[in-house]
Amino acid sequence: MYKLYAYWSRPKPEDLEAFEQYYLSTHVPRAAVLPELVELTATVAEGLPGMEPASYRIAVMTFADRAALLRCIESPEWAEMRQCSGEIISRFGVSLALDLGTEVLCPLG
Repeated sequence: MYKLYAYWSRPKPEDLEAFEQYYLSTHVPRAAVLPELVELTATVAEGLPGMEPASYRIAVMTFADRAALLRCIESPEWAEMRQCSGEIISRFGVSLALDLGTEVLCPLG
């Protein structure tokens, strides 16, 4: 599977509730209808004891392969989601970083 990782920075404390409301009620539904999307997860990151998390929210979008993601980014749904991301960045003063890659399952034990 091919994954896109979206790392959102932490909003200001006074914006946290509004950020969460907008992210979950507006942004996530736009992401959830992307063509070729196989799975979507949205996590609020926590740090280990004594450590702050590097990001506030981490979204993971799973596609069958890189070609599926590349087809998706040409869609009107992707354009709407990107516009929504820009609105979040402007409104809440957060940043967004992305990484892409092929998932490799490693044996345990």
